[in-house]
Amino acid sequence: MQRKTWCDGADFSPDSLGVRREAPPKGVQDSAAPEASADASARAAAGASMELDELDRGVVHVLQIHPRAPWTLVGEVLGVNPVTAARRWHRLEEAGLAWVTAYPRLSNSRIVVTGVVEIDTEPGVAEDVAMAFAQDPSVANIKLTAGGRDLVTAVQARSLDELGRLSTQLFQRTPGVRATRTHVSTGVPTEGSRWRLRSLDEAQTARVEAAVPPSVLPAPATESRWDDLDTRLLELLGTDGRMSLADLSAATDTSLTTVRRRLQSLLAARLSLRCDLARPLSGWPLSAVYFASVPGQYVEETSQVLSGVREVRSCAITTGPHNLVIDVWLRDLHDVHAFEAHLSRRLPRLTISDRSVVLRTVKHMGRLLDRDGRCVGVVPLRHPQAPSHPTVENVTASTSPGN
Repeated sequence: MQRKTWCDGADFSPDSLGVRREAPPKGVQDSAAPEASADASARAAAGASMELDELDRGVVHVLQIHPRAPWTLVGEVLGVNPVTAARRWHRLEEAGLAWVTAYPRLSNSRIVVTGVVEIDTEPGVAEDVAMAFAQDPSVANIKLTAGGRDLVTAVQARSLDELGRLSTQLFQRTPGVRATRTHVSTGVPTEGSRWRLRSLDEAQTARVEAAVPPSVLPAPATESRWDDLDTRLLELLGTDGRMSLADLSAATDTSLTTVRRRLQSLLAARLSLRCDLARPLSGWPLSAVYFASVPGQYVEETSQVLSGVREVRSCAITTGPHNLVIDVWLRDLHDVHAFEAHLSRRLPRLTISDRSVVLRTVKHMGRLLDRDGRCVGVVPLRHPQAPSHPTVENVTASTSPGN
């Protein structure tokens, strides 16, 4: 797997790899102190502070590499008791600051067809439209943006025909939608599951990577259809990607052996897991979307370069007037144009036709987010081949404060 790297332009390399390892925010106390730990727990439980210490970040980084890592491994890598590691994670999860989720593998169109949809709304109703779309499980991501569109969404379906039908039905029945433009994704060279904090050193990273079971490494997609058990496991893991095998077995009324075998099969070919962190805590508080083009013969080469750039959160190859839609995380507003200039220098064949700053992410891979980027609920993504289409009754509220 290609590692994310820092942009090498002058505007994007103020912190060398050896200097900046996502240090804790200024003012955060040593996590070893009992009183500091208690204070941090109280803050997270109350949702009153958006801060992580180094141990929190280490736990998240481990789970970004190995989302279902056992706590014994997490504790060993971080040099803490497994109970302490688990407690830290549960505190972050309950506060909506970090979570593990499952979703259909995006890299193969035989599994899911994705459309990137730009939406123009009537004045003053963009947020209302976003909230209405958020209840639909076929809509994976929703961003409120400033620029040439009011919303950017991602819609998932089983085929091009169903993508067109879903998009039409979804947008026609929602008051306030003025116009839409759909870009069909023909490939996803990189997506958010590959983004990493830099809290672990090389030895720690290697230790976690070595523990990743072969079943969760990339494998050729199969043509197998999804049955009721597959669909239910996706729904459960979409809500809690670290749900234990015992709990999965009880929730599906299936034997532990069957659940273990089926989960291994799904993760090998059809499901992806990812650990996400509320963006303001990542050190990259600003998000932007670039609509770009490159001559067809250079699409693959360009997308691979983009996949290795740390600021690039995801990149989709699309049809239409733009053949690349690039989601990036940046440090401040100045970087919106500075990063664009850097890409132009590094990739002279790339033309960025338009860009939008993300004002707020409303939904992220099925997770409902508040204005601070915290998870406050989930609409589990169902595979498009699922026997039944979920309804808004599947929305699961988070237990975090401020919900």
